[in-house]
Amino acid sequence: MLCDVCSSTDGREDSGELDFSALLKKRSIKAMHMNTDPDVDVWNILSHAPPSEYEKIAFQYGITDLRGMLKRLKKMKKEEKKSEAFLKKLDPAYQVLKGHKIKLAVEVANEDVEVKWFKNGQEIQKSGRYIFESVGNMRYLTINHCSLADDAAYTCVVGDEKCTTELFVKEPPVTIVKNLEDQMVMKGERVELECEVSEEGATVKWEKDGVELTRDESLKYRFKKDGCKHVLIINEASKEDGGHYKVKTNGGESVAELLVQEKELEIYQSIADLTVKAKDQAVFKCEVSDENVRGTWYKNGVEVKPDTRTNISHIGRIHKLTIDEVKPEDEGDYTFVPDGYAFNLSAKLNFLEVKIDYVPRQDPPKIHLDCMGRTADSTIIVVAGNKLRLDVPITGDPAPTVIWTKGEKASYVRPDGEENAGHSACWTLNDGEVITEGDGRVHVESTKGHCIFTIEGAERQDEGVYSVVVRNPAGEDTADINVKVVDVPDPPQAPKILSLGEDSCIVQWEPPHFDGGEPIIGYVLERKKLRSYRWMRLNFDPYPETTYEARRMIEGMTYEMRVYAVNSIGMSHHSPASQPFVPVAPTSEPIGLHVEDISDTSITLKWRAPERVGAAELEGYGVEYCKEGTDEWVPAIQGLTERSSMTIKNLTTGDKLLFRVRAYNMAGPSPPAVLAQPVTIREIMQRPKIWLPRNLRQTLIKKVGDSVNIMIPFQGKPRPKVTWSKDGEPLQPSFASIRNSEFDSILFIRNTERKHSGQYDLKVQIENVEDTVKVMLQIVDLPGPPEALKIVDVWGFNVALEWKQPKDDGNCEISGYTVQKADKKTMEWFTVHNHYRRTHCVVSDLIMGNEYIFRVFSINLVGLSQEPCTTKESVFIQKSGMDYKSPTYREHDFSEAPKFTHPLVNRSIIAGYNATLSCAVRGIPKPKVTWYKNKMDISNEAKYRMLSKQGILTLEIRKPCPFDGGVYTCKAVNDKGEDVVECKLEVRPQLAKEEKKDANK
Repeated sequence: MLCDVCSSTDGREDSGELDFSALLKKRSIKAMHMNTDPDVDVWNILSHAPPSEYEKIAFQYGITDLRGMLKRLKKMKKEEKKSEAFLKKLDPAYQVLKGHKIKLAVEVANEDVEVKWFKNGQEIQKSGRYIFESVGNMRYLTINHCSLADDAAYTCVVGDEKCTTELFVKEPPVTIVKNLEDQMVMKGERVELECEVSEEGATVKWEKDGVELTRDESLKYRFKKDGCKHVLIINEASKEDGGHYKVKTNGGESVAELLVQEKELEIYQSIADLTVKAKDQAVFKCEVSDENVRGTWYKNGVEVKPDTRTNISHIGRIHKLTIDEVKPEDEGDYTFVPDGYAFNLSAKLNFLEVKIDYVPRQDPPKIHLDCMGRTADSTIIVVAGNKLRLDVPITGDPAPTVIWTKGEKASYVRPDGEENAGHSACWTLNDGEVITEGDGRVHVESTKGHCIFTIEGAERQDEGVYSVVVRNPAGEDTADINVKVVDVPDPPQAPKILSLGEDSCIVQWEPPHFDGGEPIIGYVLERKKLRSYRWMRLNFDPYPETTYEARRMIEGMTYEMRVYAVNSIGMSHHSPASQPFVPVAPTSEPIGLHVEDISDTSITLKWRAPERVGAAELEGYGVEYCKEGTDEWVPAIQGLTERSSMTIKNLTTGDKLLFRVRAYNMAGPSPPAVLAQPVTIREIMQRPKIWLPRNLRQTLIKKVGDSVNIMIPFQGKPRPKVTWSKDGEPLQPSFASIRNSEFDSILFIRNTERKHSGQYDLKVQIENVEDTVKVMLQIVDLPGPPEALKIVDVWGFNVALEWKQPKDDGNCEISGYTVQKADKKTMEWFTVHNHYRRTHCVVSDLIMGNEYIFRVFSINLVGLSQEPCTTKESVFIQKSGMDYKSPTYREHDFSEAPKFTHPLVNRSIIAGYNATLSCAVRGIPKPKVTWYKNKMDISNEAKYRMLSKQGILTLEIRKPCPFDGGVYTCKAVNDKGEDVVECKLEVRPQLAKEEKKDANK
């Protein structure tokens, strides 16, 4: 009862012996009411749990007010009193899920009586939520859409009587609606692990690597609730914070992995050397991976300070140093040093000073590539997307016409308008005016002493040889500039999973088809769970190989992988995701590999399943063998076998072979289980032995017409000779069918007859060694009818019959007879005796004036005989003239001498407390009982009280003192004799209060 649970929750010493974790998981009972969902019997669990387990049970079952629940349970009565108004009262307690409905039912004695329902002492009025029903003697209270406010005590009142119950409203299990996501952060960053549960204000537990997390003094972990959202916040994550985080509710859990990496700054674009002329602008630009990183610019080791000509900017990840109106003293080595990192980016500023001497005569044009620090074989490298600017110093008087071409050798436009064909792209300048235009991204301009060719947003197709031709009336000059456009590489192909481990996998991919014009530095890998949207980076430094082992995965979880290619320019787009895969470990090796059987050309091996299979299912076993002294393992069969045994055939006699077995699952083969010693393929002599089944060790009984199928296993090598015989004679094929195999022999008889009964002998023989067993077969049939049924005597309403056993007992013992009678008028037969074992009987209670005939069937193991034995003559029961002589009996003497059936027992009692001595006696006539103390009659003493009931004798000693100790004797006497028993009684004085306390301690 529930009320007993409450009274037993305190002070139990043996409750700690139960396995509460198993009790919480496995112990389920039927619902406490017909309208409630089946749930765990929380009250019964609490009744067996120690107080230390209360909080764990409360969290497991969503109990928010554990103390209040226990107080309410303790108020319930331990026993139900009988009631005149109620035939069946309310149960001690009911439980219902929040939002469900429940029906409280009582059965009253008077079906016309009215009842009242109360909640916490207040009468309940009928409404949409509270429905009253009256069906016969049953009275119902239905509560719809139960809420926490309905968690109360309910009372049903009939007149002056009432019955009370407790209704516990339990909130449904809290499930996790949105799972945690894996995260990868840098050291020192803030981490927020967020999940969403089904109920607002629900209680959750956070764990890291199996250890519960709490708010510590340093506020390392903070727990935030926002409606159904629960967030675990980690301020300034450290390497120690990496691991598996789990959030648990009473209805589910979710796991995510947090990886914390050291910060490493990546250089997306480094600063480049510059060559500028006087009063031009010099811009040094670099791009790093972290937009929060600041830095310092240095010139020849001295920090650069901003001024009117020098500007330092930091926008996002881009850092710039701009120098306006460059002067010769600005030439030098410029360095950018990121704050907090032990490396720098350096470049050189070259100042170009062009001196033009005026000569009044004409000078032929000249291209001065050597002034730019380049030669004709130099290559200009530009990153795709950046601006390509070719600034070529030229001289000539008068100002020459500049022609830029890409591809084939240039054609140009003469001043007279004649045009040469055959170029792929051409741009012409004359006195600074563009004569021909190309692509809209291309700009050409000319300044004094310079011709500038610019392409906005360089693309791959802009790569090639650019030719510049300068021409004036005094002559011409030509130069080729090789431009190379570099870009991030193409994404690699989708990676392939080569192998799987328990928490790892080996992934492989092919390099991208195009490396962007720069060598591939390495690769960056990412992974994610199949149903997640967050990709987590596995490495920050480019990995140089195309095979990578990813670790720290959860076994049984489905993942995907993708790869980025990285060159000196940057990182490519990601590759397509790999096929989903599940990290699983190979199973452990099969155990118990041994040889079950061996012959000249075959061997049978047996083994047991591996101890550890893992998250993936076992696909099967692979069996291999090799000759001793070689390493060439040969598969015994193609593919795998699902059985834990195998017979390998077609082996060569005399070979010494080693055998091994490996278990396979999704992750591949397990370590092999190998036989310790090589096995020689040769049949071993084995003595013949017959294993007689237990059911054949006693007589086998079958009915006529049944089939007999006797299978007897045996052993022996080589194959023994098998012989059957019956009663010493060989069995003929027409008598019974015999089928023999290497391991057993079967005797089969399709339709049995009585002649098949007898002893069957089986003999197995190998050379001069043999073994024999015998099997007894008994074929039984219906018995024949009894014989010589006759009427022996008739008196009053009784007839005495007598008969003989049947000649044919059906080959088994006659178990009884069925005797029937029939009135000659109706000839309807009625059974008088069934399974009657004697061959004579008396048929009584016959009707006076009727004439009867009788018949008898014999019965054996098979059934009744087909034909009965019937009396040849009938018997008429006379109506009058009946004289009955009662038999005379000699009166039996039942008297006997007294005898104690239960003796007195020695006792030790405490003074001041009543004590009793008991024994039991029998005797006819009833004996006289006398009690003695130390051989003195105490029958008349008031201190003693003597009782006797149904032969139980009791002597009660009222408040004995130490002087009442001694030898007590009980004596019983009647006309047939007497008997005596005695015992010793020790009376101990009471202890003082102080001594009693010490003794209790």
